[in-house]
Amino acid sequence: MADMVAGNFFGPQNNTYIRVSLPAVCFVWQIAMVILFGVFIRYDEESDEKGWHEFKRSHNITSNIENDFYFRYPSFQDVHVMIFVGFGFLMTFLKRYSFGGVGFNFLIAAFGLQWALLMQGWFHSLDPVTGKITIGIESLINADFCCAGSLIAYGALLGKVSPVQLMIVTLFGVTLFAVEEYIILDLLHCRDAGGSMVIHTFGGYYGLAISWVLYRPNLNLSKRLNGSVYHSDLFAMIGALFLWMFWPSFNSAITNHGAGQHRTVINTYLSLAACVLTTFAISSMGQKKGKLDMVHIQNASLAAGVAMGTSAEFMITPYGSIIVGFCCGIISTFGYLYVTPFLEKRLKLQDTCGIHNLHAVPGMLGGFVGAIVAAAATEEVYGKEGLVETFGLSGKFENRSMSTQGAYQAAGTCVAIAFGLVGGVCVGFILRFPLWGDPADDFCFDDEAYWELPEDEETIPPVLEYNNHMINKHQDTHESQFSLEES
Repeated sequence: MADMVAGNFFGPQNNTYIRVSLPAVCFVWQIAMVILFGVFIRYDEESDEKGWHEFKRSHNITSNIENDFYFRYPSFQDVHVMIFVGFGFLMTFLKRYSFGGVGFNFLIAAFGLQWALLMQGWFHSLDPVTGKITIGIESLINADFCCAGSLIAYGALLGKVSPVQLMIVTLFGVTLFAVEEYIILDLLHCRDAGGSMVIHTFGGYYGLAISWVLYRPNLNLSKRLNGSVYHSDLFAMIGALFLWMFWPSFNSAITNHGAGQHRTVINTYLSLAACVLTTFAISSMGQKKGKLDMVHIQNASLAAGVAMGTSAEFMITPYGSIIVGFCCGIISTFGYLYVTPFLEKRLKLQDTCGIHNLHAVPGMLGGFVGAIVAAAATEEVYGKEGLVETFGLSGKFENRSMSTQGAYQAAGTCVAIAFGLVGGVCVGFILRFPLWGDPADDFCFDDEAYWELPEDEETIPPVLEYNNHMINKHQDTHESQFSLEES
């Protein structure tokens, strides 16, 4: 009897009415942001008018062009496009969930970046004297990075949760991110400029753990909508191309000016290019007729950018970057072909976008590759000043050996995995309470649950319909064979 009550209490809800809950969450949380920003947030010395003039005098600067804004803003712009356009349109592949993919991505990123400025500020830039947090252009980049972890988690939950649940995922996701980032980057003193560990590994396993807790045994009732049509895959490919083009900026956005930033762009650029070729190769090899699957091209071709997040800043060498990209294309595409179906069948893990193959595993591999490259770093290759600058070996870390640094890098990857899994399980159980307006099993992957749809989109004709996860690719093909006269 107790099990039945618990099952009914935690089970999927049929009521998607959010007219009260969503406005309440948005208004209350935004008002909270106004209050918290008023209490804590101030401009830093390079964005405050009076502070900038004092900064110029104290540093003997004569030109405004020396402001950090002019060095960082191009990278910020690229990262911002990735967060709102790249991630958003990558999630539009579902035939009836394009509004939800790009729209809810917009919602949670807009909330998450505000909460991230506060959380990261409390951990990294809180002035102990004034009790204020100062923000500048680099703070905005880091806030976008922080949002990325929750957007990655959304990929595993796409089409199965309500916008209110997504706001909760973001609230806790940003909080957990700020804590694990502080442990990995400050306490362990790891280097992870592009976020293989703190962003992708954490976000991937966070989303997977939530999805595992929210397992829907009857999700096959929405099976007909868990796939794409021709135009939805095309929109998703646009998002993938934005991500692919701007990923060198993502990985290099907060690296050291000069050789470090330059090298990060080169390494990421080369690795991404190599990844595309092996993705196409394995996608073709994985099908009996040698045809390509667009889901592989959209996702696995980006895995190298994830994997290079840690080591791109290091002297991994150009051919080393290509090797990483070569391997990531193979590993990620095999994941979409074989691992994702296995996880769903055996581990009851429903991963809509396949974030296990694009973020979790490549992020974990990237963290360990970074550990190996760091442990192998020598003064002969980097120079004494280069080692200090690249790995931050100054102050209390000046006597740390490179083998020790490599060990800490590996430990940082494990911390990210642990935070993602444990935090995701806890948040998943919170989301199972029957309060959030999540869709029923037969109403998933459908924009109609939460969006007003144009009249001509109320029904989907079965023209060019196919399932990009290879589940229903040959099912009911006769439905699409109708004549112009019948239409």
